[in-house]
Amino acid sequence: MTVASLPTATGSFFLGKWLYESLCQVPLCSAVVDVAIQDYVADVASELIYQNKSQISKEVLFAFPLGPHMAIYSFQARSEDAKVQAMLRDEVQQLHEAIGGWENLEYLQKKSRYAGEAFACFLGTLSPGREVVVTLRYVQELPRKPDGAAHFVLPPTLHPHTKLYAWNCLTSKLHYSLLLTASLQSPRGVANVQANFALTPLIYTAQDRSTAQVSLDGGPPSHDDLELLVYFGDPTAVSAVVEKGDPGAPPGSLLGDPMVLVTLAPSIPEAVPGQHQSGEFIFLLDTTFLEHAQDSLLFLLKSLPLGCYFNIYCYGETSVGIYPQSVEYTQDNLTEAMRRIPSNGSSLDDTNLLGTLRSIYNTPRPRGHTRQLFIFMDRLPPDKEAIAAEVCRHRNSHRCFSFCFSRDSVTLATALARETGGDATYVSSDNSVTVEVLKCLKQALEPAAEGVSLSWTLPRGLEVEVLEDTPQSIFRNQHSLIYAQIHGQAQETTVAKGVMTLQYSLDGQDVTHTIEFPLCPQGDGRLAVHRLGARHLLKRLLLEAVSASGDEPRHRAVEISLTSGIICPFTSYVGVRTSQRVTWYRGPLALLPPRQSLIPCQIVELRGSGKETSCFPMTIWEPPGWLTAACESWLALRRLTRGIAALPQRGACSKGHGAKHLGHSAGCDLAAQKRQVLPRPL
Repeated sequence: MTVASLPTATGSFFLGKWLYESLCQVPLCSAVVDVAIQDYVADVASELIYQNKSQISKEVLFAFPLGPHMAIYSFQARSEDAKVQAMLRDEVQQLHEAIGGWENLEYLQKKSRYAGEAFACFLGTLSPGREVVVTLRYVQELPRKPDGAAHFVLPPTLHPHTKLYAWNCLTSKLHYSLLLTASLQSPRGVANVQANFALTPLIYTAQDRSTAQVSLDGGPPSHDDLELLVYFGDPTAVSAVVEKGDPGAPPGSLLGDPMVLVTLAPSIPEAVPGQHQSGEFIFLLDTTFLEHAQDSLLFLLKSLPLGCYFNIYCYGETSVGIYPQSVEYTQDNLTEAMRRIPSNGSSLDDTNLLGTLRSIYNTPRPRGHTRQLFIFMDRLPPDKEAIAAEVCRHRNSHRCFSFCFSRDSVTLATALARETGGDATYVSSDNSVTVEVLKCLKQALEPAAEGVSLSWTLPRGLEVEVLEDTPQSIFRNQHSLIYAQIHGQAQETTVAKGVMTLQYSLDGQDVTHTIEFPLCPQGDGRLAVHRLGARHLLKRLLLEAVSASGDEPRHRAVEISLTSGIICPFTSYVGVRTSQRVTWYRGPLALLPPRQSLIPCQIVELRGSGKETSCFPMTIWEPPGWLTAACESWLALRRLTRGIAALPQRGACSKGHGAKHLGHSAGCDLAAQKRQVLPRPL
């Protein structure tokens, strides 16, 4: 995490790796990071200390860019003056109406270089020489390397080596300390650990080598992200980790019962050149592709392998494919398809992508052929949320490769690819279309395990709830994580094992793998598997809430979100600032409880802008002087008009209005705070 200033003399930001800031920073002094890795999930607890070394006070905003498989479940910041804690609340409460200062988050959203989601929380004013201690906890699913290693990368927020304040271009010396420890656990055993930095010797903490510890040895590298590769015992097609629940949670609840993390990683050999290959390839073409890339389309179609199936959809006013359903790839079918494609897209309006996707999903796919979509987008469709929800609903039945020709459609293209395990590409020129598409086609031609199914055998009295559907296909060099919860009480205490059976088809041959796993749950109490399981369950409940007529899926999603600390579309963050008491004061007011107030804290979607030089990031926070003055004038006028509007309604602190207006008296503020219902802490 880094710290940089707003374009005023009293503003500063805490920023992540790609949030490029001006030359005025609040530097990181030290970072203490504790990582717990179980197979392919990680729980990270960090403590970051920043100090304002300038001669002026600064208003600070902490921002943490979020990866695609990452979720924050606890955040707190402490200074000598106050404590700020992020809390979750139900969106229905609409507490954000009583919070001022959202313009800081809006400015961050528009001006940051990083494009994507980020957690942002306003921390208040930091005086010269004062420190603020940030405590951040999050969980994350880890990528699996082809050799089976779990790949962990320390976020640049926790090791901001690229920042101007963090190192000197001439000496490459870091200006902060970093203490990193990692606890490793797997029922298959921890075999080895590799890193791009110096490590202490691996220390095993269990005789069966199922747990181990390792730490950063010396100082971190000055020019690299910290990467860790954790190798477990012999890789298997299916493995399971059982995590014990929270003893304080009621039995039968999400956090109360054991959670199972299942890793599906079938061993799939490389495709043999010249052999008939299976697969269904569907191309969704828009106006730009039809007008400028006819030759690229022909080259792409001629590159398909024998034995596959294909179809083409020119979405626009119609959602019907060239063929009613996919046909076998032959020369005659290819020639007929090219004849039926419109010569130009002048009659298409790029608005029926949703209808085209629904038409495809309602069409049966050829038996034994994995479905993969190649989607080409020129402009951002108006119904982007519905498109993303539709693809997410069918995420386990296909894979998407997205190609966008405009920057405003990059986010949607990335979301479609990410949800289905595909890839997204921004095409900047007509000449690069063929090259980029062929790269993705090479990836799409990787063989896959088809017809994947997972069955369970448990002792009497126990039952399993799988939190999301098993994917129908798993491609070579990919894996799938399945979260399931075990409910009930075993009637036979002597049976302490369960059995899982993985079945799939590979090159027309049926394959079966059966493993036993212990039902004695383990864990360090951090509940990483439970929280990530909650994240997947919330995704399923969101789809149910969209299609269901009742409120039950929404109510359950809110309950799970509040208890697990994982945000969902029906909940949101709010910052609660508690002023610290002055220890030396012993007057009558010392008997009053500490003053609490709500401050801006939320997940923001950063749009991405700005540039960087070869050594230092280029400032994007320093606008022209007239813009700074205009912003300050606008904010002052906004506060003034709010205060004037509140005068006729305020009276003697009238109920329901006092807390919503700025500039009200201390008595009104105290009364409003007494009425205020605070949300649940993370």
